[in-house]
Amino acid sequence: MTLSPQQISDRIEIDDLLTRYAKAIDTKDYELLDTCFIPDADVDYVSSGGIAGKYPEVRAWLEKALAIFPVTVHSLSNSEIELDGDSAQGRTLVTNPMLIRDGEGKEAIFTVYAYYEDDLVRTADGWRIARRFERQVLLDGNLPGS
Repeated sequence: MTLSPQQISDRIEIDDLLTRYAKAIDTKDYELLDTCFIPDADVDYVSSGGIAGKYPEVRAWLEKALAIFPVTVHSLSNSEIELDGDSAQGRTLVTNPMLIRDGEGKEAIFTVYAYYEDDLVRTADGWRIARRFERQVLLDGNLPGS
């Protein structure tokens, strides 16, 4: 399959979007995260113990939920992108080790393996996520008791 220059550009821009998302989450830069979603995006992190809702509600939850993790590392791979003009669908593997400390300072690392299933749209500001569903497939490790 031969890709047009526009399709090549779209794929690079979508890859940049996914990388920007991972950077925003791991650095807890929520203003940068705002550049990843359309304002009324539907986001669902329920399979990993999170919430589902519109982006502003989920963003507020992320700020609180991620505050307990001094380190998170989102590694994205195996992206499958289906382009359709100004929209696209994507499925991307995420490997996410996370460090947490209990009340006594004991550290634990656990890793979430999941797929991001995304509906993407081209906006005046570039590609954005309109819908994200996180489908957790594996959890390695345990949370501390507290």
